[in-house]
Amino acid sequence: MEPERQHATGDSATTREPSFPDAGSAPSDPRELDCLYLEADRIYYGFARRCGLSNCAYWMMYDIERADGPIALADLTSSWAYSKQTINSAIKSLEARGLIELSYAEGSRRNKTAAFTAAGRSFAERYIVPAQDAERRAFCSLAPADRAAIYTRALSAELERMEALPEEDGPTAGPGSPVSAHIDPGR
Repeated sequence: MEPERQHATGDSATTREPSFPDAGSAPSDPRELDCLYLEADRIYYGFARRCGLSNCAYWMMYDIERADGPIALADLTSSWAYSKQTINSAIKSLEARGLIELSYAEGSRRNKTAAFTAAGRSFAERYIVPAQDAERRAFCSLAPADRAAIYTRALSAELERMEALPEEDGPTAGPGSPVSAHIDPGR
């Protein structure tokens, strides 16, 4: 039996704490995937700190490496859920450490790009590339059927379906209207 906990609000109602899935078993509750994502975030956070970077700075370095050349700052800010201020702070810290350099995009006096300096390339070869290789090995160690089970795509489709329901079938998500519809997992 799964452990139960009381809500932090003091409500006497209990809810089941999601269990962490055993190796080789598929999660049976979406909250289990939240636990997996949280654990992945902790792994990356710890790795970023061991590299001497903030979490955001690590991901900026990761994207610059993945781009294999200069990348537009607009692309960096649009590909992450971090605020622009957090990303700009990370970019400035990487620039101050001499790991990246900023320059204007070709033909622009407004749009900037980020690229590795020689020290940044060396840093990426030492930390970022091996981490990307580790991700690839971990991903490839999964059964192909497990790789194809991309939770976020399914979740996005379900939420879009829920938001598209006519008003009489359930609430729709719009500005200022909280969605509290029950989603039937059997749909």
